[in-house]
Amino acid sequence: MEIITHNLGDTKIAEIVADEVVISSVEDGLTLLGNVYYQGYDAIILHAKDISPVFFDLKTGVAGEILQKFSNYSIRLALAGDFSAYASRSFDDFVRESNKVRHINFVATTEEALVILSSK
Repeated sequence: MEIITHNLGDTKIAEIVADEVVISSVEDGLTLLGNVYYQGYDAIILHAKDISPVFFDLKTGVAGEILQKFSNYSIRLALAGDFSAYASRSFDDFVRESNKVRHINFVATTEEALVILSSK
């Protein structure tokens, strides 16, 4: 796993780049959150390919627990990638509601994530 730093104005964004799954459990999410929080990042970009499919199965509660922690620590998150494999009514509603609040964002590209996370 590598962290690429994007400094956009006053916002320090960590883009997580990996060749393997970074988050497969709540503990993995909390470890990542802690690492970037203590390094002074304001936001994180995480690619969908680096997240276990268990995260996207909302019945497991993994996504809810992890995303709640990001909200509690005021770390904005953009999940970038193709989410069509996880399409369901409940997942689509979850994405739509998350994107409305703009603290947790589901986007198609890293560029889109940077634009959203750099705006207040």
